[in-house]
Amino acid sequence: MLVCFATTVRGLEQLLADELIALGASDVHLANAGLEFVASLDDVMRMNLHSRLASRIMIRLAFGGYRQEEDIYQLARGIKWEEWFHVGNNIKVSTSAIACPLKSLDFVTLRVKDAICDDFVERVDARPNVDKANPDMRIYNFLTSETATIYLDTSGDTLFKRGYRRLKLEAPIRENLAFGLIKLSGWIPDRPFYDPMCGSGTLAIEAICYGLNIAPGLNREFAFEKFLDFDTELFAQMRAAAQDAINYDQPLQIFASDINRNAIEIAKQNFAQIKLDKYVKFSYGDFLEQKAPAENGVIVTNPPYGVRLDELDNLAELYPQIASTLKRNFAGWDCFFLTGDLRMPKLMRLKPSRKTPIFNGALECRLFEFKMVSGSNREVK
Repeated sequence: MLVCFATTVRGLEQLLADELIALGASDVHLANAGLEFVASLDDVMRMNLHSRLASRIMIRLAFGGYRQEEDIYQLARGIKWEEWFHVGNNIKVSTSAIACPLKSLDFVTLRVKDAICDDFVERVDARPNVDKANPDMRIYNFLTSETATIYLDTSGDTLFKRGYRRLKLEAPIRENLAFGLIKLSGWIPDRPFYDPMCGSGTLAIEAICYGLNIAPGLNREFAFEKFLDFDTELFAQMRAAAQDAINYDQPLQIFASDINRNAIEIAKQNFAQIKLDKYVKFSYGDFLEQKAPAENGVIVTNPPYGVRLDELDNLAELYPQIASTLKRNFAGWDCFFLTGDLRMPKLMRLKPSRKTPIFNGALECRLFEFKMVSGSNREVK
């Protein structure tokens, strides 16, 4: 069994734990923006294929104390790298730290790279090349004030890169964050789903893939496929099982709209390219003028939130109008808004039934839930 670490969006750690436990993880310990767990390599392959919430899954190869860079070099030298990957694979080494007393993380990165190359030279009389742009193997060092951990990545490209989005707008929401919002909303495929500020359509695509049971990693490659002990036949069986599990006959009511006509065109092209366009109904227009596309359902959206003073002033005018639209047209709907503007509920004059802290990149946000009571203009207190 392997000790592993999976990274995710800050705020989604417990959801990720639940997901990975269902995929075979045990002895799970939550951390900031991730979690440690124990699993087999077969489990790790399955997690990469099926996890909608993880950003990256890594195997812990070494852990120990240190006082200077030489201690970390020796820790890395103790790993039998040639048992994990071939010398012909390109590598990239990265280092991050919290409260590290060492002067240069770049020097730590260099020493770990040296340790890997020295190990290969000693054992096979050759050294791997470094490729920072497109490496076959990514090695991650994480330092605290007293300990060093060395990980080998199993994912390759980050797992929120599903391989389906061809066109995008500026600052699109990441796919695993989008699915996290959907999961936090409690949406199930039997209910209507609506994103009224859809941008390039990430939330709608994630809802459809979840509803149809399309594995997020089905159309991409992974770093573990280049491991020396990679079981090609077993993973082919996993892929085939995931393909067979898709339910294209699942009825879905997915709706998406945006005030930006270009965004709608980009979203339509994205859906058409992956042949999921028949599962979504697009409309162009201002949310303030939109009617509910169904009697009840779930809204999940990521509205604009400003940084400059003029943007904040505009949003202060927009929020009460959104509240009026919800009261007038969306009675019976559960509405979820992800925003970094914590003034939103106060300016809307609506009390959220739930507010979940979550990070969009480095920006601290809240997912506000407003339950609009059917037959009334009042929100649930």
